[in-house]
Amino acid sequence: MKVLVVGGGGREHAIVWALSKSPKVKELYCAPGNGGIASLATCVPIKATDVDAMVDWCAAHEMDFVVVAPDDPLALGMVDALEAKGIPAFGPRKNAAVIEASKVFSKGLMAKYHIPTARYETFTELEPALDYIRRQGAPIVVKADGLALGKGVVVAQTVSEAEEAARSMMADGKFGAAGSKVVIEECMTGPEVTVLCFADGEHLVPMPSSRDHKRALDGDRGPNTGGMGAISPAPGYSPEVARRCMEEIFLPTMAALKAEGRPFQGVLYFGLMLTPDGPKVVEYNARFGDPECQAVLSLLDTDLMDIFLACHDGTLDKLEIRWKASAACCLVLASGGYPGHYQTGYPITGLKEAGETAVVFHAGTKRAEDGRILTSGGRVLGVTAVGPELKSAITCAYHSAKHISFTDLHFRTDIGRT
Repeated sequence: MKVLVVGGGGREHAIVWALSKSPKVKELYCAPGNGGIASLATCVPIKATDVDAMVDWCAAHEMDFVVVAPDDPLALGMVDALEAKGIPAFGPRKNAAVIEASKVFSKGLMAKYHIPTARYETFTELEPALDYIRRQGAPIVVKADGLALGKGVVVAQTVSEAEEAARSMMADGKFGAAGSKVVIEECMTGPEVTVLCFADGEHLVPMPSSRDHKRALDGDRGPNTGGMGAISPAPGYSPEVARRCMEEIFLPTMAALKAEGRPFQGVLYFGLMLTPDGPKVVEYNARFGDPECQAVLSLLDTDLMDIFLACHDGTLDKLEIRWKASAACCLVLASGGYPGHYQTGYPITGLKEAGETAVVFHAGTKRAEDGRILTSGGRVLGVTAVGPELKSAITCAYHSAKHISFTDLHFRTDIGRT
């Protein structure tokens, strides 16, 4: 098969890495790709959000299958556009991807179908939002409605911090149209867990649990980022909790989407809070999380192409998906200043040495004409290690990362330890 993966980050590198092992995949492409992906696939210089150009290229080059990995092209309807041209694709259609693209929609879905989540209100005007914040007090959570690169959520510890977040989203346009509506919700407490699930519209198969570390600094301090590291499995996600999540959250969500005429095919991401009242939904995503994908796919023991085909064909219930009885840790190496202002274009050294004990997934890199790998983004690399148990995987990831160097390199020292 000739397969194209859409995207160019660490998640896409992990998907390309897994697909490169499949005997079914004879030609592998990635658009736009990055400096690391280029060693496994042919990179195509098309932006992930350029739906028309991507579809035209796939048709011209007779792609047999396309994996649409990032949130933006899914929300723009890339899967619909590909299928209209007769090109099979992995990922939800636009009307199902809205579960991530609009927090107002997803909260409304949960309320309608009694799926446990935080109490909330939605607002389209600033003053009522500010009045609600003052009446509710802090801590309180302010969320931009639309896609904001994983940074559109503020967990405010004070009323003034929440007011500032609402103003920046609704009045100052910090996230553009994504912040024209906001969701303001109670601040839940408890450990956070991510569970990614393969879905074929009818059936749903959970992957091993994981835990992302969103804050930029140690001790879960600093601004929210796209993710500074992830571990799998997540401590505290017991078989009993998993059973409750399946019965009370996962299956009801799939049924709700189907009942609304929005059957979901692809990866459905459940961001969960294990509260004193039981597991509740923090957020949905319509694709693999990043960096959760890097950790979880490192544990996969089944051909990923077989899984993608089963999700597309509606035969997921016929496929046995196997996982290694191991644990994984993905440590993100970022540019200093991320998620704020940062410089790029710095040479990266030590990749070969790090790769001897871990898999180094590239997120924000590019290959120079002289063959050197340079930094090109906020999150640069995801050093991912597997071990017989979580402690050894974490130790290996940090040991491997010591080999890597670039100017202004920044990483958290407590991934998997908080």
